[in-house]
Amino acid sequence: MLTIRTVGIISKPGVKTAGEIVPKLVAWLYDRGIRVRLDEQTGFYTGVAGLPREEVPEGCDLVVVLGGDGTLLSAARAIGRREIPLFPVNLGGLGFLTAITVDELFEELQRAFRGEHRIAKRKLLNAEVVRNGEVVAAYEALNDAVLAKSAIARMTDLEAHVDDQFVCAYKADGLIVSTPTGSTAYSLSAGGPIIFPSVPAICLTPICPHMLTNRPVIVPETSVIRVVSRSPDDSVFLTIDGQVGASIKEGDALVCRSSHSSLLLIRPPRMQFFDVLRAKLKWGER
Repeated sequence: MLTIRTVGIISKPGVKTAGEIVPKLVAWLYDRGIRVRLDEQTGFYTGVAGLPREEVPEGCDLVVVLGGDGTLLSAARAIGRREIPLFPVNLGGLGFLTAITVDELFEELQRAFRGEHRIAKRKLLNAEVVRNGEVVAAYEALNDAVLAKSAIARMTDLEAHVDDQFVCAYKADGLIVSTPTGSTAYSLSAGGPIIFPSVPAICLTPICPHMLTNRPVIVPETSVIRVVSRSPDDSVFLTIDGQVGASIKEGDALVCRSSHSSLLLIRPPRMQFFDVLRAKLKWGER
């Protein structure tokens, strides 16, 4: 059973609902003797000084995220490799990962405090930029690592390898290297498959490929993926989870492998994976 003594709160800025719910949440936690660590935006909602977001998880037993999937991705970066469960509350929008509603907030928190919550482990993706044999940047992604064109109307030239096998040379707007969690994000919009979260796999999804026969490829989680840019310097940009990244130079290699770390995501017991798909994608009900 998870013993919860300190809770971090990370909030999306500029949301009216958050301004209403955050003071109630903080008071609810204080009434139960729980220490609270707030990021700067959450502090703004409560009228107190908050901490830089990356400092919030330190010493926490649980982190509550109030916002959408973008806020959750930011919180996941702040947590890093700490084994701290995330309690995601959706404040509007699509929210594949933030499946708990505002109306369920206190009921589901109470479940978590009683140890009745369900935790899903979502594997992270380790992504490194290798330049002239040296790692010049390293990231951990929950959803995806994306190589995409940074210039207008210019395709990227990318060579992809899986382990020791050459896959192909892509001429496309870009390439998405996705985790199963990220299969319902950018990869889905680019025509990629939906992958059940516990399937040990990584997906390569080309973005608007010049060759219409270039299709998404699913490889084992144990694979090492190496994508080399053959495009001119700074015409390709790497984006991690749609939020951070770096310019790519000609000859740079993006090396992706399954991380040893996972994100611990609290899920409502009433809602399974296909329930989320039906609700979010408007699939037909029985």
